[in-house]
Amino acid sequence: MDKGNCSSLHEFLLLGITNNPDMKVLIFTVFLAIYLSILITNIGMIILIKMDPQLQTPMYFFLSHLSFSDLCYSSAVGPKMLIDIFSKYKTIPFVGCALQFFFVCIFIDVECVLLAVMAFDRYKAINQPLLYAVDMSNRVCYQFLAGVYLVGMTDALIHTTLTFRLCFCESNEINHFFCDIPPILLLSCSDTQVNELVIFAIFGFIELSTISGVLVSYCYIILSVLKIHSAKGRFKAFSTCTSHLTAVAIFQGTLLFTYFQPSTSYSLDQDKMTSLFYTLVIPMLNPLIYSLRNKDVKEALQKLGNKRWCK
Repeated sequence: MDKGNCSSLHEFLLLGITNNPDMKVLIFTVFLAIYLSILITNIGMIILIKMDPQLQTPMYFFLSHLSFSDLCYSSAVGPKMLIDIFSKYKTIPFVGCALQFFFVCIFIDVECVLLAVMAFDRYKAINQPLLYAVDMSNRVCYQFLAGVYLVGMTDALIHTTLTFRLCFCESNEINHFFCDIPPILLLSCSDTQVNELVIFAIFGFIELSTISGVLVSYCYIILSVLKIHSAKGRFKAFSTCTSHLTAVAIFQGTLLFTYFQPSTSYSLDQDKMTSLFYTLVIPMLNPLIYSLRNKDVKEALQKLGNKRWCK
């Protein structure tokens, strides 16, 4: 497409979840409750991990950043979506759209890679307990974390640059509740094959490597757990890992369904529902998954509650 034929686009119009006026109050109430739950549970998890000495371990260090990631990408989407439900003009500036997508992309990638790092941490803790303190020292944890954020920022920068340099010649209406790649590519009058190839190559590599890392780590973990003679010990090890595997299965499964389904079966309405799940529902579920199935977190909450009652 000749750059000279591109119109100067200053804003996009987000069509939102629904235009049905009878559903707006219900949708707003439900998703306001979900977003408030995300804020309370994830901020609470971060504060609890920072405050409780028992939770000053690599596993909870990474878990606090998982909560931070959930908080960030849900906040990049949630408030704007809630405002737009009752807004007459659901516009978002071109730059604002690019920034929204950039931050969502960063923290989605961060969560993907962080879940793989957490699996590696569990592998070290269960398979090599004597070397765990050395192998997962504070320095190593911060190096892992720096790598996680570097991957997220690099991937987000590539996708944002490639997407928002495209030509948009006709409609500026995005049939979605936030600025996501698939509905934006549908608006472009440029050739988007390069964008689709980059999405498949880079995001596919991140997904493949992180899922493979999780599976390999847990294969070794399962082999080690089966060698534990104590039934109580086996149960404790499996209980610690079940929460993490649940979070991985829900999050990665949703992303794979969203970004790697065949183009012939792609539906914007279906995409919106799936996007709602990974941008708002999963960030609400993660703290519950880790707190309800985690003895250390429940004990920390109980101690915190006892301190408040004592005061």
